[in-house]
Amino acid sequence: MDDLWVEKYRPKTLGDVAGHQAVLQRLQAYVKAGAFPHLLFAGPPGTGKTTSALALVRDFYGVDRWRDNFQELNASDERGIGVVRDKVKNFARTAPIGGVPFKTLFLDEADALTPEAQAALRRTMERYSHTCRFILSCNYSSKIIDPIQSRCAVFRFSPVQPEAILSNLKHIAKAEKLKVTEDGYEALLYVAHGDMRRAVTALQVAATVAKTIDGNVLYQTTATGRPEDIKALIEEALKGDFAAARVRLDDLLVTYGLSGEDVIKQIHRTLFDVGLPDRQRVEIVDRCGEIEFRIVEGANERIQLEALLAHLVLVGAQLR
Repeated sequence: MDDLWVEKYRPKTLGDVAGHQAVLQRLQAYVKAGAFPHLLFAGPPGTGKTTSALALVRDFYGVDRWRDNFQELNASDERGIGVVRDKVKNFARTAPIGGVPFKTLFLDEADALTPEAQAALRRTMERYSHTCRFILSCNYSSKIIDPIQSRCAVFRFSPVQPEAILSNLKHIAKAEKLKVTEDGYEALLYVAHGDMRRAVTALQVAATVAKTIDGNVLYQTTATGRPEDIKALIEEALKGDFAAARVRLDDLLVTYGLSGEDVIKQIHRTLFDVGLPDRQRVEIVDRCGEIEFRIVEGANERIQLEALLAHLVLVGAQLR
């Protein structure tokens, strides 16, 4: 496997970033103005937070100077107050290079910082704002303390739209001379579920094992059950055919290599495509949540999944 395609095809400028047009317009306005405040990027993984931060600093400083005035740290590697006191403070207090107004420090996964480290970071952001701007990224903004949030312009990154993911995947497939079928693209969108990084990684993995990339290859290489198989599993159980549903569950666990949590998540996701009255759907979602919690806590996943199938059979019996 050559370079990771996630890095190879990462957009270099804000104009190349897929989706999030409202966010990108505001960031481009900062570039034109020649200044920006501290920024907080919040949203699920793979939605473009890191890409947008890197593109912003490239556009802001220019290709030749951005590396001299930019530092990236991952807060999940070093979560404590030491990283703020040493690495962050040492970078923030030194003067920018090349006549630019300030340097930029990008702190990825900032929600992994301990409360003490966040408190120290708040003081550092306040004290050295004349020489350094901070861009923080996190999955959950609720885990960032309020004093930091109030000092930042907050940008919300939602899951990437399917059209944007599809456009990017077709661009990569063309550049890599790949043959991807229509159901292959549909599978990539299903697997990605709004996560651009997951889609690109899935495409690269599939490209290493097959010349023609179709849905079957993608579902197997990503350990994801086909949506139609999950739907059939639910429908068989609701019809009262417990034995057939159990055989299909075997296939998902063995052939596709799904874990118990994977199966629960896919059942929950597919449940809304099955014709059910709201009352029964609510009951099943409640049971899915309970069983996922049991599996996470260490219960036998096979027994828990079969218990869910049994519950679906009972729900189906009420409807008949």
